[in-house]
Amino acid sequence: MKITGTFLDEISTDIPSQNWGREEWSRDFEAMKTIGIRQVIMIRCGLGRWMTYPSHVLQKEQNAFFPSVDLVRMFLELAEIHGLEFFFGTYDSGEYWMQGLHQKEMDLNRRVVDEAWKLYGHFPAFKGWYLTHEVGRNIYGILDIYASMGKHCKALSNGLPVLISPFVDVVKAGDKVGAVKTVSAEQHEKEWDAIMQGIAGAVDIVAFQDGDIDFGELSDFLLVNKKLADKYGLKCWTNSETFDREMPIRFLPIKWEKLLLKLKAAQKAGYENAITFEFSHFLSPNSCYHQAHGLYRRYGEYLASHQTA
Repeated sequence: MKITGTFLDEISTDIPSQNWGREEWSRDFEAMKTIGIRQVIMIRCGLGRWMTYPSHVLQKEQNAFFPSVDLVRMFLELAEIHGLEFFFGTYDSGEYWMQGLHQKEMDLNRRVVDEAWKLYGHFPAFKGWYLTHEVGRNIYGILDIYASMGKHCKALSNGLPVLISPFVDVVKAGDKVGAVKTVSAEQHEKEWDAIMQGIAGAVDIVAFQDGDIDFGELSDFLLVNKKLADKYGLKCWTNSETFDREMPIRFLPIKWEKLLLKLKAAQKAGYENAITFEFSHFLSPNSCYHQAHGLYRRYGEYLASHQTA
């Protein structure tokens, strides 16, 4: 099992910006390509009043701050230079959908997506969409958000693939929106059976985050997610998080043995691909965290050993 995609996290809720410019990002895209990453997934185009591109929709509707750099354009240009596929992440208000106003969230997002496609849809590296709203349960109108936005994005772009990356609401998920840490594998399967049935045809790829799950239960949940995705014709990837949720400091690069365990578990469960949150902070040789440099070397050794095996 290899990591073939990574999120790009430049509007974050819980990790610091590395304050990179084009030169640093280009160097990092090259490092991604070196270890086999093919997709870069912008985790969101905006959050609240912060934006990754100069959106007139968000300026008007959310009084959003005008960005100093058009990151979407830069990421698309660099993705083309380095031969990577770019997935555009949608907008998260940080409020409407969590207040029972998911229709308002969707209406605003449609206008943002329309604007972004008009601005960037012609770029050759634009290869898909990421629906940024993350949940672990069937709450906040998420089925409608995923189904409606997925269909809209696909219709707009002549069927480009749509990706989601929800979490599993267990053990370590207490800091997440809507998380209650009580779901069993049986309840998780029941709720996500309903969600996946409702989003089939609107969403193409589901990549559950693996970092919340206790290592002793990881295989059980991986198998449930794979079974449901297969049932409804969705591609099943794993989001193998490269930061450590078990450390008292949020968040540091994960210990290599933990990442290896998760990758092996996904392989055993029959997963097709692994993506990660996220390369630039937690797995990159260019990261501000020195521990990430060692993780990059260990992962590179792992790839080399399997190429020669």
